[in-house]
Amino acid sequence: MKYDAIVIGAGMSGLAAGIRMAMFGKKVCVLEKHTIAGGLNSYYQRRIKETKEIAQFDVGLHALTNFATKGERRKPLTKMLKQLRIGYDEFELCPQSYSLIDFPGKQLRFNNDFELLKNEVYEKFPSEIDSFNKLVEKINNYNELDLNATYISSREVLNSILHNSLLVEMLLAPLLIYGSAWEKDMDFNQFVIMFKSIYMEGFSRPKGGVRTIIDKLIARFKEEGGELKFRCGVEEILLKDNKAIGVRTTKGEELFAPRVFSSAGLPETMELAKKEVNAAVGKMTFMEAIALTERKPTKSEFDATIVFHNSLEQYHYEGAKDFFDSRSAVVCCPDNYEMDNRDGHGCFRVTFMANYEKFKALDRSAYLEKKEEAFEQAMGIVKKLAPQYEFRTVLKDIFTPTTVERYTWKKHGTVYGSPDKIRNGKTDVDGLYIIGTDQGFLGIVGAILSGISLGNLYGLMESE
Repeated sequence: MKYDAIVIGAGMSGLAAGIRMAMFGKKVCVLEKHTIAGGLNSYYQRRIKETKEIAQFDVGLHALTNFATKGERRKPLTKMLKQLRIGYDEFELCPQSYSLIDFPGKQLRFNNDFELLKNEVYEKFPSEIDSFNKLVEKINNYNELDLNATYISSREVLNSILHNSLLVEMLLAPLLIYGSAWEKDMDFNQFVIMFKSIYMEGFSRPKGGVRTIIDKLIARFKEEGGELKFRCGVEEILLKDNKAIGVRTTKGEELFAPRVFSSAGLPETMELAKKEVNAAVGKMTFMEAIALTERKPTKSEFDATIVFHNSLEQYHYEGAKDFFDSRSAVVCCPDNYEMDNRDGHGCFRVTFMANYEKFKALDRSAYLEKKEEAFEQAMGIVKKLAPQYEFRTVLKDIFTPTTVERYTWKKHGTVYGSPDKIRNGKTDVDGLYIIGTDQGFLGIVGAILSGISLGNLYGLMESE
């Protein structure tokens, strides 16, 4: 079978690239190894034993970054929807209430109005407000979309502008844990992208969760005539004279196209192409404990959408030395968006930095025991943050780096991929392009824009 382009992976970037190319008449096939789409941002369900109810859970998505109101121009979310020809109202976005950076003795709140964070910095770090404004000015003048940008340390930039080390740590914490493949630091280019998307634009959540986004992307791809194959992974990327000519699937089919776009990750893609892997496998892996509770918390009990909790003045963003690192955690309450409905079960999701190798080495019994330990520590943090809330769990789930690896095939379960990013998407193989996480755009909006950008750049050329 011959196509104009083959896309590996039906995640956000893969579907977006497929839509964009199909919109211009290209014959596109998207291959997905799993039974459902979404990749690192997907969904699943569990049955509550007591009531027999079916509970729906998001994977990956705590929040959709880059919030924009309807009609706002020149915003990443607006550009994304326009490029895919999806109406703003189709995502049914609910803005966050507010989020909290929680360090010993200091807290900073932020929401979808950047003035709140600026006021918080002024109140909590009054001597730093002029320096903070200089940082904001530098961010606004920085071209984070330069595909040829080289690595610059964010910590070095921040320490050259800000003078309070605690403020540096607090500003970095949400951005690192929501997108950095580097330990302890991140590329300043990535910092600017994340600062704008999280602090300047903010969080929202689609009504119905991540499935709303996935279903809409699949529908658009099929409307444009794209072909989507589930349970159909890639065994090998076929090359001829160092040029991609197609793929061999796990079903033994050979599909041909002059361009192959891969969202599998840079090291994973080069292995599929049987090429030497020069890209490092990322060290940042995570685990998450999820508790479905008997009822939603009231606003007086717990009203933050997301809490970035850290028990020390320094933020240790690095691969956990033990199985998991409970010194810091992201606590997400998916109910705390601007939604009127407070009926039904509550939900808390707590994320820790974790250690892939240690979990991988456990036998089944020890693995389950360690998950239970993580769950108890995670819920202990929630109870400290919401001491007035009567916490009764009706369903719990815990996933580890090995869970991520099993369902996404990302090496070591590294959700942010390799620290070696390819900004322009071009590999050493002609016609083989990297999209998604290892191209360098982050978050759901970033992943979709990655697929759109590289689909436009390389996928709309005339086939040879």
